[in-house]
Amino acid sequence: MTVTISSMVNSYGGGWEYLTAAAFISMVLPLVVFFALQKYFVKGVLAGSIKE
Repeated sequence: MTVTISSMVNSYGGGWEYLTAAAFISMVLPLVVFFALQKYFVKGVLAGSIKE
C-alpha cells in the first residue's frame, strides 16, 4: 500500500488531496489493531521486564 501511495505523488505536486486521504486510510488499520490488542501488548512488555 505504501508503494501505491508513493506513486500517487507526481512531479508537479498535484493530487495531494488523494495522497492525504490514502495516508490517513493506511494509518487507520494499524491504529485499530493496536488499540484493540493494547492490553496484550502491555502485558507482553511487562512480562519481559520482570526478573526473577
